Amino acid sequence: MNRLTKTILLSLMAICYMSCEEKPVQNTPENPINIILMIGDGMGLTQISTAFYFGEETPNFEQFKDIGFIKTPSTSHTITDSAAGATAFSTGQKTYKRAIGMSKDSLPIPTIIETLHKKGYQSGLVSLTPITHATPGAFYAHVKDRDLHEDIALDLVKSNIDFFAAGGLKYLKHRTDQKDLYTALIAKNYKLDSIELSKYDINKKNGYLLAHEGLPSKLEGRKAFFQEATQLGLNYLTEKEKPFFLMLEGSYIDWGGHAMDAELLKQEVLDFDKTLGVVLKYINKHPNTLLVVTADHETGGVSIGKSYVIDEATGERSEEVDNVTINFNNDQHSGTLIPVFAKGKGAAHFRGIYENNEIYHKILKAIHQK
Repeated sequence: MNRLTKTILLSLMAICYMSCEEKPVQNTPENPINIILMIGDGMGLTQISTAFYFGEETPNFEQFKDIGFIKTPSTSHTITDSAAGATAFSTGQKTYKRAIGMSKDSLPIPTIIETLHKKGYQSGLVSLTPITHATPGAFYAHVKDRDLHEDIALDLVKSNIDFFAAGGLKYLKHRTDQKDLYTALIAKNYKLDSIELSKYDINKKNGYLLAHEGLPSKLEGRKAFFQEATQLGLNYLTEKEKPFFLMLEGSYIDWGGHAMDAELLKQEVLDFDKTLGVVLKYINKHPNTLLVVTADHETGGVSIGKSYVIDEATGERSEEVDNVTINFNNDQHSGTLIPVFAKGKGAAHFRGIYENNEIYHKILKAIHQK
C-alpha cells in the first residue's frame, strides 16, 4: 500500500469515527401557537373604513393580506345579537339569540377557552364593557340569557381565566344575593385590582375590574385603557411561558351605531385600530402567534357618503369635495357580511366566505397544523 493510499484510508476512518461520535439530530416539535382574537362589536366594513377617512395615520388594518368574510345569522334570527355571535366564535356552534355558551337546544357546550385549558393553554379577556357582558361572557359562561349577569359572574369564578381586564365590579361585589365573588376570586389565588391597571403578580392569576358597569366611552374621557390592558395581558401571558388564547373586545363601536352617533363611532374605531397596532407589534416580535380580527355583527347600517355644506346666505347646498359624512340607516344590527382579517401562523385558513362559527374551527385547525 503506497503512502497516498494509506493517507486516504486513515482520513476516511477518522471521518467515520467522528460521524459515529456525533449526537443524532433532535426533531423538536414547534411550540404551540398563541391565539389573539380581536372583536370589534358592531364593526362592519364601513366602520373600519372610517379609520381610513378620519384617522391621522395609515390604519393598521392596511397591514393584512389574508382577508375573508363571515355570515352572521343565528339559529333563531337572521339578524344576530352579540351573545349568539360570540357564542358561535367561542363554541363553533350557531345558537339562538341571547344565548351565552349554550347550544340551540339550551344545553351548555364547551368554549374554546375550556377546550384549550385542557391542552395547557392560558386564557385572557379584555373588554370595555362588564366582564359579564355578552361578548366576554360567551367565552367562559353557560347561561340561557345574556342579561343574567350575576349567573355569568358565578361562572367567571369557576372559569380559571388567567387574566381579565374590564368593567363589571357590581356583578361580583354588589350582588342582589349578597355573595362576595370578589373575595371568592382572591381565595382562588387571584390578584385583583379595582382601581388601576397595576403591575400583575406573575405567581397568581390576575383580574382588573375598573368600573362599576362598563368603562367610559372615548367621548366620556376614556384614555388608553384598551391599549394598556392589552399590553399588560400580553406581557403577563408571555412571561408565563405557556401558549395562550386572548380575546380583546372593542365594545363601544356597537354603541356608536345604536346611538347613531358618528363621532362616538369614529373615535371608538380609531381606538380599536390603535390597539390593533399594539397587537401587530407583538406578532412581529412573536411570530408564533395567530391574530384574527373580526366582529359579531354590524350596527347601524352605516354608510360613508358625500358631505355637503349649506350657504347661510342663499340656503344652497354644495358638496365638500375633500370630505365625507357618516350616515346611519337605523339604530339596530344589520345582516351585512362581516370582514375577517388574519395575520401570523395559519392566517391563510381565514380567507373566503363562511359562517361565523367557522372561526372556532379555523382557529383549532391552525393550532393543530400550525
